[in-house]
Amino acid sequence: MVPPPPPPPPLPSPTPFQDLDLFPIAKLEPKPEPDDRCPSRLEPLGPTEPLPLPVPPPDPSPEEAALLLDYFRRSHLFAADDDRSRHCSIVPAPVAPACSSAIVASKKRKARSAEMVRAPSIGPRDQLYFRGLVRRTRITYDSLRALLLLRDEDRGEAFLREEAFVAAWGRRTRPDLRAAALMTDRDLWLNRDRRIIGSIPGISVGDVFFFRMELCVVGLHGQVQAGIDYVPASRSASGEPIATSIIVSGGYEDDDDKGVVLIYTGQGGRSQNMLRHSVNQKLEGGNLALERSMNYGIEIRVIRGIKFDGSPSGRVYVYDGLYKIVDCWMDVGKSGFTVYKYKLLRMEGQEEMGSEILKLADKLKANPLSVRPVGYLSLDISMGRENVPVSIFNDVDDDRDPLMFEYLTRPILPAEAFQGKVKADDGNGCDCTLNCSAGCYCAKKNGGDFAYNRDGILLRGKPLIYECGTLCRCPPTCPNRVSQKGVSHRLEVFRSKETGWGVRSLDLIRAGTFICEFSGIAVTKEQAEVLSRNNECLVNPGQFPGRWTEWGDISDISPDYQPVDSPLPDLNFSIDVSRERNVACYLSHSSCPNVFVQFVLFDHNVSYPHVMIFAMENIPPLRELSVDYGIGDAIVERLTL
Repeated sequence: MVPPPPPPPPLPSPTPFQDLDLFPIAKLEPKPEPDDRCPSRLEPLGPTEPLPLPVPPPDPSPEEAALLLDYFRRSHLFAADDDRSRHCSIVPAPVAPACSSAIVASKKRKARSAEMVRAPSIGPRDQLYFRGLVRRTRITYDSLRALLLLRDEDRGEAFLREEAFVAAWGRRTRPDLRAAALMTDRDLWLNRDRRIIGSIPGISVGDVFFFRMELCVVGLHGQVQAGIDYVPASRSASGEPIATSIIVSGGYEDDDDKGVVLIYTGQGGRSQNMLRHSVNQKLEGGNLALERSMNYGIEIRVIRGIKFDGSPSGRVYVYDGLYKIVDCWMDVGKSGFTVYKYKLLRMEGQEEMGSEILKLADKLKANPLSVRPVGYLSLDISMGRENVPVSIFNDVDDDRDPLMFEYLTRPILPAEAFQGKVKADDGNGCDCTLNCSAGCYCAKKNGGDFAYNRDGILLRGKPLIYECGTLCRCPPTCPNRVSQKGVSHRLEVFRSKETGWGVRSLDLIRAGTFICEFSGIAVTKEQAEVLSRNNECLVNPGQFPGRWTEWGDISDISPDYQPVDSPLPDLNFSIDVSRERNVACYLSHSSCPNVFVQFVLFDHNVSYPHVMIFAMENIPPLRELSVDYGIGDAIVERLTL
């Protein structure tokens, strides 16, 4: 079990929302605001109100219309009839299980707070802490979702196949919804105790998400389905609704998105599963909240939803930063009905928009020289050895150092690495003639199941992963052959003023995906001691911290989860990258990295495992990759400069 991160030093109290001076502006009296208290908000209802029917919020887009139907239905089904306080229960009270502990303890959830604050300015140390907190929450969500998907395939962990769990949720409820519901019951959603206005600590401009529910889990956008997140008038201190974030997903025909300038159409006016408006919009609910936020000068978080083939949900949600609403008006839309429009301008001084970076990356992959005619030292430093080109780009200075090395796709191992192979691997490989199944020999070496899902995503970090290898009879298409296939993302070695040489990708990299391998000349411990005295560049696998323990950890969801305790062999070797190396050798160092080291074995002695790099989070295109070397900054500098 991964110990929780140490608490950060005391932070100044969040700036109260009163500094926004809500009250001097005359309050408008529009049409009555509709009651927003429905099961989707996971908030308590009044004790005398009837239980609302499980109907999704109005005006869904075609892609999102079915998102919450089953979610609402089960929320309504499992609500305790004798609980007159009407707290929305997502998971039923557990039946006395046969196993040692219940999956989820049903309890009354705290209502989402209506207290509005701005996060205080924090230093670099605290920024790393909150970044780690958000990452830990996202790992829990993504790992739980992946395991629930495997459970549907009868491949999940044993504690996910309990009869009470299956009876409660069946096999048709979407794993992304189930994962969010289970985290809700454990109070693992972030930023529900306060409504943060503006930037959220730990979330950066350009961060990408593959599921709408994940936006709710981290508190970036609190509405499960609606495009406008706001504090309703009934809960606002000023008695007026206040908007905090919007999602722009192209669902309204009257939207006009120019990037830094956005004309956003208000909510409402469409029937279910219809793109075009069929009735007039009203200045109420989220529409009124946007108008009030404009008058008070409140910044709005903007998330763009984009269709994306590489996403398991078919879409990617990109946080594009803060905008100010500068104008709003009533207009006649393209369908002939009244709509409310809002003009938003992106605030200056922010990082480049993630949605624009996605577009730029696509252009670079198609024709890099047309986009950046100056700066490329090589369009493929691997000279065709990798599956995809690895480019070198430097528009900072005249340094051409990466061109001085021979490129290696695989480490060169000493002869002793291949001696006693069968004895070291405790077997001869699997006998599967088709793709391997959970009962094959290699699965048993991995603890009873494979390390990857069907998409090649690492499910759980381990001290050592056994992939099917040279002694196995299964074909190259076997799902247990992942990292050995080599680089599959368009990587780029680039020069940076801040970190020297670094690595970034032109592709969006999913969390848990294999990226690359540390390659060089493997040397023994005795040889490494001699080389180190000559100031040669060495990568010591034994010095990498065990970040693999963080990936796939869901111990805060299930007490039955246990970390993998299989021993890691003594890593008494180093990798000399002084003359021959590959793209991994240019990864920069970070104490809060976005990639981690996972040891993999498939073709040789267990004492010389492959040093593989996997993504710890969803990494947007052109964002620098960083790993925790676990060594002094002086050595890291020698590797990256």
